[in-house]
Amino acid sequence: MNKTDLVNAIAAAGLSKADSKLALDAAINAISDALKQGDKVAILGFGTFAVNERPAREGINPSTMQKIQIAAKKVVKFKAGAELAAALN
Repeated sequence: MNKTDLVNAIAAAGLSKADSKLALDAAINAISDALKQGDKVAILGFGTFAVNERPAREGINPSTMQKIQIAAKKVVKFKAGAELAAALN
């Protein structure tokens, strides 16, 4: 499913496609802004988004076998909620 499919699914609930796109964009922006500030976003029945920090580490370039430094970075982590996990199994 891509963004257009998701907008169409939201529109099937009774909203226009334009309103559905605005609602989806607003939700994505709100989640992104909260994660940028370091907050967790928990959606009951769906899951939790959180920021995880990965430390700097040493890696190996597979083509040259040289050691390289991989910089520290922040990544988004998602943990499915119990209802979503149960629905998948």
